[in-house]
Amino acid sequence: MSKITYVQPDGSLETCDVSPGKSLMLAAQSKGISGILGECGGQAMCATCHVYVDESFLDKLPAPSEEEDAMLEEAASDRRPNSRLSCQIDASDELDGLVVHVPAEQLW
Repeated sequence: MSKITYVQPDGSLETCDVSPGKSLMLAAQSKGISGILGECGGQAMCATCHVYVDESFLDKLPAPSEEEDAMLEEAASDRRPNSRLSCQIDASDELDGLVVHVPAEQLW
């Protein structure tokens, strides 16, 4: 299990245990964490699960696919160098302690 912390726009924290291989989007939805919509069901087609990944973990993640990269350009909140779609990040032992920040907006 990996402990993943979701930081809400107001600064509140929600930490949950995520099984290896489960996406951060599905974990957030199953735990009722607000701000992670995932309207496309995790297919990297909507950008409503956009998060800002703690920069100390960026080198532990695979590079975004072309599809993810294109969708990040469509995100409602500003794209940053640490922007990722949470549906494309699967929990692993290497990501234990990961912190992601939920943007203020997910929809246009």
